[in-house]
Amino acid sequence: MIPVTSTSDPETPDPLILLIDDNEVDQFLTRRAFAQSGFRVRLETVDDGDQALKFLRRQPPFESAPVPHLVLLDINMPRMGGKDVLRAMKSDETLRRIPVVALTTSQSDRDKQEMYDLRANSYIIKPVDFNAFVEIVRSLCQYWFRTVTLPPN
Repeated sequence: MIPVTSTSDPETPDPLILLIDDNEVDQFLTRRAFAQSGFRVRLETVDDGDQALKFLRRQPPFESAPVPHLVLLDINMPRMGGKDVLRAMKSDETLRRIPVVALTTSQSDRDKQEMYDLRANSYIIKPVDFNAFVEIVRSLCQYWFRTVTLPPN
């Protein structure tokens, strides 16, 4: 969990984001980008699709896991990839309303098409430049946590 300064209402809990990414360096950089974004969020991470679905379904060892407000999903992961996770989420009545943003290095048109066909809410290509990544995180937070009205958890 990473708290960051915010002008949000102190009565409202910080939004929870579930980051699903098998790359430890990408997890670290994503945490840093959120820390520098100026938004308060709680960031939970899991390393693969199997763990992600256990977290989302509150299965062991995640029985007390909170429901995330947003999922950031890498596409290319071992065992169960991002497309399979998204397919499982969108076919599950209790998970389908959670917004899912593909956050990936893939620039493949086929990957983009497949993720949108599977009902991803957005597709973001991770920039190489860290400052550009921080700006993307700011935009993401502004849109999902200040502009959009999310469904109730």
